[in-house]
Amino acid sequence: MARLGTLLLGLALAAALLVVPAPAQAANPAQTYAQTAFSTTNKVRANHDRSALKNDACLRKAAVRQAKVMAGQASLFHQLLGPLLDGCALGLVGENVAYGYPSGKAVVRKGWMKSAGHRANILRKGYTRMGIAARKAEDGSWYVAQVFGRPLG
Repeated sequence: MARLGTLLLGLALAAALLVVPAPAQAANPAQTYAQTAFSTTNKVRANHDRSALKNDACLRKAAVRQAKVMAGQASLFHQLLGPLLDGCALGLVGENVAYGYPSGKAVVRKGWMKSAGHRANILRKGYTRMGIAARKAEDGSWYVAQVFGRPLG
């Protein structure tokens, strides 16, 4: 009977080890870049009495797609935003793109905030959501897409 108890205890301990969640994986450089740009954007908005933008999965998907295409082509350009109005159920949409900035903080503070149109997008009161993504081109340059939106209604 003692052996059975020891065996059951061993099985219970083994089962407990199987259900312990693995530690979260470290963010890759592109995720770190985007997360830093996201938080920097919200810090800048707070400094200008604007509400924080919420992360939006649909806008992030559009940003990832755009950053990948730009990095793959080593070319900077805007995507068509009209399809995002319906595709993400938005009433308002905008985009900032950039390349060549070494970090998420730099692209916001030294890039977009120094350009009137990009700055206006970051500070626009009508936006409530954002998605952002960064990808490296073969030459090592970062390409970044920041997509803003406001849901319908």
